[in-house]
Amino acid sequence: MNTVKRSDFLLKPFLKRSNFRASYQITTTLIPIITLWIIVSKIVYSPLLYFTKGLFLIPILVLLTLLSSRTFSLMHDCGHNSLFEKRFLNNLFGFFLGLLNGIPYKPWTNDHAFHHRNNGNWEIYKGPVDVLSLEDYEALGKKEKLIYKISRHWLMLLPGGFFYLVIKARLGLILIIFNFIKSLIIESFNKIKKRNYLKLLTIQSRIKPPFSDYGDNFDELFDLVANNLVVIGGWVVMCKWLGAAFFLTFYSLILTFSAAIFICIFFIQHNYENAYASNTKNWDIVEGAVFGSSNLDIPNWLNWFLADISFHSIHHLSERIPNYNLKACHKANKLLLQKSKILKLSDFTNCFKYIIWDSKNEKLIPIN
Repeated sequence: MNTVKRSDFLLKPFLKRSNFRASYQITTTLIPIITLWIIVSKIVYSPLLYFTKGLFLIPILVLLTLLSSRTFSLMHDCGHNSLFEKRFLNNLFGFFLGLLNGIPYKPWTNDHAFHHRNNGNWEIYKGPVDVLSLEDYEALGKKEKLIYKISRHWLMLLPGGFFYLVIKARLGLILIIFNFIKSLIIESFNKIKKRNYLKLLTIQSRIKPPFSDYGDNFDELFDLVANNLVVIGGWVVMCKWLGAAFFLTFYSLILTFSAAIFICIFFIQHNYENAYASNTKNWDIVEGAVFGSSNLDIPNWLNWFLADISFHSIHHLSERIPNYNLKACHKANKLLLQKSKILKLSDFTNCFKYIIWDSKNEKLIPIN
C-alpha cells in the first residue's frame, strides 16, 4: 500500500452543511413513514381476508424496513454533527430519529466515535462483531470454535438485528437499575456492619454499565432512560391503535430486517479480503480510512435508503462531511481512491468469511 496523506484529498469544499437539505431529507423520510403506517391501519381494520391483507402488507413491510434503515443513517449523520449546521439541531433530531428505531442516540454516538478514532487498528477495535485474533481463536476448544463460527455467520444478522434494536436498550436499562440497587444494598450493608450510620444517606454507588456503549456517563444514562420511556410509551400507543399482537409482530419484523441491513453494511465495509488490519505500532488512521473502508457499488435507489454511506472511505477520511456531499466528494477524489476496495452486492456474503485477525501478518483471514 502506498502512503497517503489527508492533505492529498480535496475535502474542505464538501464540509459545508445545509439546514435546508437536512430538513428536506428528514421530511422526505418521515412523511412516507407516517403515510405507510396510516395505510397499515386502514388495511388492519378493513374487511379483507387475512391472505389479502398480507398481500398488501408485505410491500409496506419492505418499504418501512428500508425507511427504518434510512432513519438510522440520518441519525448516524447527526451523531457526527454533520447533518444540520448546529450541534443542537443534530442532537435534537438525532435523539428523535433514535426513537424510531429504539436506539439510545448518545450512547450509540459515543461508541461509534470510538470506531472512527481507531478504524483499521484491529489491536484496539476488532470490528462490529468483535473479531478474535488468530491466537485467541486457536486457543479455543472445538465446541467454542464452532459456536464462534456460527455466531458470525451472515444468517445471524436476523436474530442479531432483533436483539440490537428490540432487546438491547431495554435490557440495558433493566441491568443498570438492577446493578445500581444491588450496589446500593451492598454499600448500605457494609456501612451498617461497620456502624457508619451517619453515612447511610451518603450514596457513593456508581452505575456499572452492562454494555460498553450504555451508561458510561450521565448524558448516556439520561438518553437511555429517556429513550426507553418514549419508545415503550410509543409501543403502548401503537398496540392500542393497531392491536398488540399485530403491531409487536409487524414492528419487530421491521426492526429485525432493518438492523440486519445496517449491521451487514457496517460489517462488509470493514471486513473483507485484503482489508487494512494493522496493529497499534504500524497503524495509520488515513490508511485505515482509504484501505480499511470499502466502497459499495450498489443501485442508486439503495444508496438513497442508506444515505450514501456506501462512499465509506471519504466518510472515514472526514466524518464531518454530510451524507448529501459524500458522492460528490468521492468523485472529486476518485483518482486517490483507485486502490480502495469496491464491493458489489454479490460480494457481500463472502465478506462474512473474514472473521479472524492475523496480528502477525496484519490482515483478516477466513476460518479454515
